Amino acid sequence: MKWYLKVMLENYANFSGRARRTEYWMFALFFFIVCMALLFLTVILYAAMGDTVNYTSNEWVNNVIAGLWILFFAAHILPGFALTIRRLHDIGKSGWWYLVAFIPYIGNLIIFIFSVMPGQEGENIWGPDPKISETSTKQKVTGLVEESPKEEVNN
Repeated sequence: MKWYLKVMLENYANFSGRARRTEYWMFALFFFIVCMALLFLTVILYAAMGDTVNYTSNEWVNNVIAGLWILFFAAHILPGFALTIRRLHDIGKSGWWYLVAFIPYIGNLIIFIFSVMPGQEGENIWGPDPKISETSTKQKVTGLVEESPKEEVNN
């Protein structure tokens, strides 16, 4: 959940920088879980109305469900797009490579392959390695950073 919130709150429309595989796939997992919960809610609402054949008699239910789905997907279009571009940056590709996804049949497969590739080690033109910067932040917070040896003063 921390990765999902990081994307949705801190990096909502951030197209610069890099995103780790962990950030990308944890966001995708949480997105999938919420989609399944909305689908479950949809089925429950229709089953509770008792009219699964004639959807027009329960127009308010249709409107509520359609509104939930539209709001959910509208809220996730921009951060999902930005996250994918940051993930492409992490493997050393430009964000323009995302246009490959529009190639029928193979475009999304290519983006999938890019998303599972390990990121470039060290800094690249889009910023520092997020894996290294996250590790050094954790060390500083927990106090595990090695102290530099003190220089002896000669008298």
